[in-house]
Amino acid sequence: MTKDTASKIIEKLEKQEKEEGKLPLLLEFYKKLLQIQLKAQQSHGAHVPALSHATIQKRLQSGRPLLRFSELNLDWPKVQDVFAKVAAVFAKYPQLFGELPENLRKPGVGRLLTKKAAESWFDGKELPRTINDGVSENLLRTIIQATLHPFLAGYARSLIASIEQESWRRAYCPVCGGIPDLAYLEKEYGARWLVCSRCDSEWLFQRLVCHCCGNQEQKSLSFFTDDTEQYRLYVCEQCKSYLKAVDLRKTENEVLLPLERFNTLDLDSQAKTYGYHPCQRPTMKR
Repeated sequence: MTKDTASKIIEKLEKQEKEEGKLPLLLEFYKKLLQIQLKAQQSHGAHVPALSHATIQKRLQSGRPLLRFSELNLDWPKVQDVFAKVAAVFAKYPQLFGELPENLRKPGVGRLLTKKAAESWFDGKELPRTINDGVSENLLRTIIQATLHPFLAGYARSLIASIEQESWRRAYCPVCGGIPDLAYLEKEYGARWLVCSRCDSEWLFQRLVCHCCGNQEQKSLSFFTDDTEQYRLYVCEQCKSYLKAVDLRKTENEVLLPLERFNTLDLDSQAKTYGYHPCQRPTMKR
């Protein structure tokens, strides 16, 4: 997410709050979270790992994302401060996330996010017990993701131009290796682009292929849409995964994709009701 996009979302939510008197609880939470992330992004800037052109091309050609955790140039006390602020926002909304355990609410909570814990999250490995005590791992991963998002987004803005879109077309982010949690169909040609859940990078992907398991059997791939045809829910009967999408050809106003994650939560509920689930570990033939 760019700084401009974050600012526009905050402005839009503030306008809605003024018009309606109060935001829905989830959007109220998102606005507070976004304010923390925007401030972190502004102070961090857009650092770029010292990757040569040859290294970038070699990684992309072999199907490896550009970023490695060891190459991230992060001010760790700043990251830990953001973690503490993010955890505090989650703690304010037990109606949404449940009561956070004491170790995530007490002073000095930022120290729980060690580099080892962050690296484990980044690489999709089991989190250390020092941070994973007494809290749902899914919730903890969500808090860590919200913490690192502004830093990864900064790298993504600097590196995305290095991606040759026609040649990547893999089911995971070419910048950070994250899983897509949203897609969109572009206005001009209707091509499908995936959006990374971790850094908001966007990359071109096939229309008639499952984003999760690589299934190309058309009889087991389909999508549902709403009355306006603005939103789609892609589903795969082979792996039972789903993916939300916005059809920009059906929209007139500017679409702020990160906000659409929250505007389409009813699609998540519908998908899960019918037995589909978000992709956890995408696979793709190389």
